[in-house]
Amino acid sequence: MAASDPFPGRESVPARDHDILEVGPHWRRLVQNWVARRNYHTETDTVSVSLQFDLKETGRMITVRFMTTKRLLVAFATDGHYLRQDQLAVAAAASNAWNTEQLNPMLSVWDVRGPRPCLAGVCDLPLTCRMTQTDFDALASDWVERARQMFTRCHQVFKL
Repeated sequence: MAASDPFPGRESVPARDHDILEVGPHWRRLVQNWVARRNYHTETDTVSVSLQFDLKETGRMITVRFMTTKRLLVAFATDGHYLRQDQLAVAAAASNAWNTEQLNPMLSVWDVRGPRPCLAGVCDLPLTCRMTQTDFDALASDWVERARQMFTRCHQVFKL
């Protein structure tokens, strides 16, 4: 006889804002609930949930892609602007300045040796964390606001 589930129906009942959830098995639900409360365009595939928003200060779109690694929930943000070779040193300096002053999101030049390097910000959270939907909403909103500030600064101060 198979052991019965001590929490029958738990997946069929939506989590309430004050329910404490482990991020690992529930990251998609946490992200989608957060996005549903905002006016972001989203795309979902088998490994990620992505959202886009206008960065009016720069005339660009920011894309934030939520995905997991073996141990982390990662939010990867970029403004889709590819750097020219003559911008790489300035972009590295901008990243260093941001990371020294702010720490989060970590800013870096991605694909520096590839044909299309870009600036990217990364925030992460261990999958073993437990939090309420309300706490996740506050964290994800903070990550997006910091990404907004980061790319605005890169555009306005460093002309990237």
